[in-house]
Amino acid sequence: MTTYRRLGRSGLHLFPLGLGTMQFGWSADEAASQTILDRYHEVGGNFIDTADIYTMWTKGNPGGISEEIIGRWMKDRGNRDDLVVATKVRGAMGEFGVEGRGSIKQREGLSRRWIMKACEDSLRRLQTDHIDLYQVHWVDNQTPIEETLSALTDLVRRGYVRYIGCSNYSAWRLMQALWTSDRRNLESFVSIQPEYSLLSPTRANFERELQRVCVEYGLGVVPWSPLGGGLLTGKYRRGQPMPDSVRAGEAGKRLTEHNDAIIGTLDTVAQRHGAKPAQVALAWLLQTPAMTAPIVGANSVAQLDDLLGTLTLNLTPDDVKEIDTASDWERARTEQER
Repeated sequence: MTTYRRLGRSGLHLFPLGLGTMQFGWSADEAASQTILDRYHEVGGNFIDTADIYTMWTKGNPGGISEEIIGRWMKDRGNRDDLVVATKVRGAMGEFGVEGRGSIKQREGLSRRWIMKACEDSLRRLQTDHIDLYQVHWVDNQTPIEETLSALTDLVRRGYVRYIGCSNYSAWRLMQALWTSDRRNLESFVSIQPEYSLLSPTRANFERELQRVCVEYGLGVVPWSPLGGGLLTGKYRRGQPMPDSVRAGEAGKRLTEHNDAIIGTLDTVAQRHGAKPAQVALAWLLQTPAMTAPIVGANSVAQLDDLLGTLTLNLTPDDVKEIDTASDWERARTEQER
């Protein structure tokens, strides 16, 4: 039986693997997306993560497509109360000049004006009356944190949002937000969504500072790209042809000797357990401090089922030590500097 994890000190309890939906309307069409959602819900999955901008970098996608797909699915299935729906605000929405004189610069950021409008739009696309976890996607240097937190607090008090979180914040930015919430009696972030995996470029920063803040102040961690952009699945290897994938080009650039060694270690541990490298990488994450639920993506039910196998995998202390040794970023940096 799957044990749900409390998100920090909030009242939300999450399935140990969140379902990321950036691929909905991009590499997975609506039919495939709804099939994936059905399977995730069937096995007890309740944490669905999206963002208003998903997926604007796709031709013909003005943003909001992922939210719309999720909204139609929830309405059709009548399962809204089973779910923890998380979305984000910050990125630019729509094409330049859309909606009369409003430029794209007025349709982004973390100002009160845009947060209120963006939340209304997300609620409409999701066809729901509330968002369980409303996250600021990244920092807005043009808007005081007091203004952002005040607007988010109003959304909570009006019932449109249950809890607030942040994504892609540094430790000092997170501490600034927590201090402001405390000083001004405003709603406080209950979680953070950083990029975090065995291969994350920002892993050192997370483990040195951000993770400690989360442990000390009781924030949940729901990382994006927990499989290193697909590298930790084992399907990308040095000296081998790249598979046909939208991420193959970027993955190839990251196949360094050090990263290849980490993938090799995951192979070794996986073989001992009759598991797959991706499952080992996710199981390693699930045992780290403050971790609530890594957010995974899938383009098919078969891919999702592979990842769900993580939940029956129990790494031993020796497994964890072996992975930690192979992925030691301090040692790797020292060797590069020699």
